[in-house]
Amino acid sequence: MADETFKVDTADVLAVDAAVARSTGAAGYGVTDTGFVPKPFARLLAEKLALARSLFGNDLDLGSGSAIRKLLEVSALEDARTWAAMASLYDNQFVATARGEALSRLGEELGLPRPYLEARGTVRLTANLPASFDFLTLPQGARLLTSGFHHVALEESVLLSRSSPVREVPVVAFYPGPEHNLNPAVETQKIRFWNTLDAKLSWTPGDLLSIARVQVPNVAPEAIVAIEHTAPLTGGEQQWPDVRYRELLLQAPRSLWTVESIRVALSMLPGVRQVQVRDRVGGLDVNLPIFGSFNFLERLFGSERDLASPYYFDVVVATTDAAIWDGPDGLGAALASAMEDLRPIGIGARLQQADRVFVGLSGRLVVKGLPLPRTGQLDAVNTSAAAVALKQRLMQRVRRYVDALGFGEPVRASEVVWAMMSEPGVADVQNLQLLRFPPGYGDNSVSQPPALVDFFQAPVGQNVLVRANQIASFVDSDLMLRIV
Repeated sequence: MADETFKVDTADVLAVDAAVARSTGAAGYGVTDTGFVPKPFARLLAEKLALARSLFGNDLDLGSGSAIRKLLEVSALEDARTWAAMASLYDNQFVATARGEALSRLGEELGLPRPYLEARGTVRLTANLPASFDFLTLPQGARLLTSGFHHVALEESVLLSRSSPVREVPVVAFYPGPEHNLNPAVETQKIRFWNTLDAKLSWTPGDLLSIARVQVPNVAPEAIVAIEHTAPLTGGEQQWPDVRYRELLLQAPRSLWTVESIRVALSMLPGVRQVQVRDRVGGLDVNLPIFGSFNFLERLFGSERDLASPYYFDVVVATTDAAIWDGPDGLGAALASAMEDLRPIGIGARLQQADRVFVGLSGRLVVKGLPLPRTGQLDAVNTSAAAVALKQRLMQRVRRYVDALGFGEPVRASEVVWAMMSEPGVADVQNLQLLRFPPGYGDNSVSQPPALVDFFQAPVGQNVLVRANQIASFVDSDLMLRIV
């Protein structure tokens, strides 16, 4: 008799539970067409309260002080945690939704373990300028070395003068990984030398290596600009964040020979900013003049391939400021080596550097809430420590925007204004003009500050256009950015 009563009660409970599920819309949770939707705590508690009233009657006391309600709340909380765990378990099965260690495991299955970040730190540079020079410019990306041949690059351009010969400069390791957390207490890890193979340091007679080799013969570059490394570089042990790593995995090829496989492999090399792989035979080239004006009834779309001629695909690489292209250890050789095992036999690659469009800016800033000098000339205000720090933060914001642009994407004045207005303390940006430096600016430095270089100054609010085979690069000079 007791067993029969138990069976009847169980059936009643299941029937009530099904009715509650239908009436409360609980079927919309769990695995759905849009993924796994966990039940929230409020929904679980409401269902338990409804089930309790169905079983024990509407006169059941379920107020905030009721013991039965407290038991139902504790049970709903544990159920909510279970639902959250199930949602996490479901999401961690897919690259698009996985996080943390689960995303790392999925990446390892694809053959792309989560990469490390580059270590960062600061060094102090002290200029000992010859009598014939009043200042010296060190470009962003200029490479430094240790006696153990660790490579480090300047994160921003540096202007050293007789009035300001000392600067604390942020630096970043060129190669990622914890082994580049350079400790100055270890002799082979102390940053002490300038890389004499870096062409950026010897562009014109006024640059560092040119001064050391010609103007002051037999003097090491370190005697002209001394490097003081006292604090270790940190952060090399950290790995890519989930967002950046997920983008890489979603772009990873699932086959052997594809354009994507070449692009992903090359984008992982240090010194590569972006990669564009063009396979003209394998797809349409919309830049050809014949595209869009073809009569398929009168002529063939394309001729047959000459089997006696080699087949090539084009690889256009946009480099970072710290990259050195030429030489046996240069980026060009590393790119060719990375493609060697991926390209099919008999198919070659035409490798070339992307044309860089160097863009700076000028304008006026209206600021509020910053500790700027309240009296004095505008020059004194703009050279104050608070103003210099503000301009450096603004340069970092604009640089992040420009560095995220792809091939052929214009530099939009509205985006630059938005990036600058996002900085706390900036009330207005007036008369913003984008400056397009000459094409040779990236390959030939200047012996004068960038503001004095001949450049094209776009009208206020106008964008700087970039062609399909070009990519924008930011000139982080704040000499034409004034606080009013």
